[in-house]
Amino acid sequence: MAKILITGGTGLIGKLLQNKLQQNNHECIILTRNPREAFHFKWNIKEQFIDEKAFDGVDYIIHLAGAGIAEKKWSAKRRKELMDSRVESANLLFSYVKKLNVPLKGFISSSGISYYGAITSETIFKEEDASGNDFISEICINWEKAALQFQQINTPVTILRTGVVLSKNGGALKKMNTPLFLSALGKGKQYLPWIHIEDLCNLYVKAVDDSSFSGIFNAVAPQHQTNASFTKELGKVLKKPVTPFNVPSFILKTILGEMSVIVLEGSRISATKVSNHYQFEYTDLNDALKAVYRN
Repeated sequence: MAKILITGGTGLIGKLLQNKLQQNNHECIILTRNPREAFHFKWNIKEQFIDEKAFDGVDYIIHLAGAGIAEKKWSAKRRKELMDSRVESANLLFSYVKKLNVPLKGFISSSGISYYGAITSETIFKEEDASGNDFISEICINWEKAALQFQQINTPVTILRTGVVLSKNGGALKKMNTPLFLSALGKGKQYLPWIHIEDLCNLYVKAVDDSSFSGIFNAVAPQHQTNASFTKELGKVLKKPVTPFNVPSFILKTILGEMSVIVLEGSRISATKVSNHYQFEYTDLNDALKAVYRN
């Protein structure tokens, strides 16, 4: 049994992850701006504050916190919020762990496949490949640097570069289940790396339960899908018609602004490394989507 401090624990992934950890007899502590339950503790990134009682007896920290990349257009204010909610939050955790001499067994952080940049290429990106050079890759670069600083205090670090998370309760599928997105976007040839939420949460549990599972991993299913093929499978499972005409890029750029790159670009991401450590429950998109809408 381990005691685990979770940031972003009230979000889509955090809620399911709590259940899975508790089923494995782990104790979960949640950092939140508005604590309302006994195991919730207050933190405030802007005020550089965390309730120190949250660190009592903590063995692991799982850092999921981060403002939604696709929730709002990327104004200068929003860009800062996207960065600070991930990077400054990790820096704040590090400062408290160091100050309080918390003997962590591991720091486990989310990141994104956007580390490699919003590009469409023939490359199948592996963990050791270079980062991109655009805004969303910059977020991930700094996010991971903030996580990796825990190695300075001899704490093992696990980073999961996550693709599109499949869940009925929110996230990308909720947005895609609309007339605009039930069609190929732009050329439709851009890749859309994905992972079922059950597999993603299992990877976080594994990072707690398996000390050999540390380092940086692409958290994506092994099967590659383009935007067009993904949309076709989604339409089949939902039994909804997929628009036969692609949505032109200029329309998406008008609606989404600079943020449109996250739907118009995408490359294949290698799952080889993570597959050497973990057996996926969902390796086929059709099976994964059926499981999402069955539950």
